Amino acid sequence: MASVYEHPSAPALRARWRETVARTRPGTGGPDPDPYAEDLLRRWSEPQRRYHTVDHLTAVLDRVDELSAHAGDADTVRFAAWFHDAVYRPDRSENEERSAHLAERALPELGLDARRTAEVARLVRLTVGHDPAPGDRDGEVLCDADLAVLAGSPQEYAAYAAAVREEYGFVPDAAFREGRAAVLRQLLGLPALFRTPLGRSRWEPVARRNLTTELELLGEG
Repeated sequence: MASVYEHPSAPALRARWRETVARTRPGTGGPDPDPYAEDLLRRWSEPQRRYHTVDHLTAVLDRVDELSAHAGDADTVRFAAWFHDAVYRPDRSENEERSAHLAERALPELGLDARRTAEVARLVRLTVGHDPAPGDRDGEVLCDADLAVLAGSPQEYAAYAAAVREEYGFVPDAAFREGRAAVLRQLLGLPALFRTPLGRSRWEPVARRNLTTELELLGEG
């Protein structure tokens, strides 16, 4: 895997991070935002990742931009996108909680206020189940952006599913099929995968078809 410094998206991501910090931090002072971006990009480039990579971060940020008109505070959602899988170990279950804790430590250091920090952490924790409450517009944007990968073309979805399997390469096939099928059923059991109007109209039918197909291919449909 290429290092963060070789990744083609890294310069643009650093610039996006600086712009988000500049829009949200009170006043003109505060620590240099670049080391925080470097730390996050280093995390997103760890060798155990196959799907939860810098490419995924870029895709989620792009979808947040696409859905930003629906958000109450799009920049808070952007911060949550940066942090939502910043801590990721496929053999652990507390990744979202640890990612939220990272945001709770880093953002105050960076000079962001307590209200925004708490909201970023709440949004990160929401990605455990991708089930925001009705009217939670920022939660709807983040969850839709994170799940948009489910609505890819058949080739894109197959690449996504293969990358997820690689991340869980330490899990025997039978156990993986059982666990993955449970995740797919949980997603298909949601009243709607996507909560924003754009997400429902553009991504919902394709995503449900992809999930159903994968479940069938696993022999669990």
